Amino acid sequence: MNELIEKLKTEAGLNEDQAGKAIAAISEYIKGKLPPMMHPMIDNFLSSSTTSTDEPDFMG
Repeated sequence: MNELIEKLKTEAGLNEDQAGKAIAAISEYIKGKLPPMMHPMIDNFLSSSTTSTDEPDFMG
């Protein structure tokens, strides 16, 4: 999640607290659109701290 926080700070001009709140709001929004069984997948995705470019392509 640190990578995403840094991206929000850099690209959106948010501070650390604002970036964390933005991620939390986005997470809750996405979870509201998905069945509960998928919530852990969202949490795992957002909390991953990988910087690899070999991330899976979930869009196909």
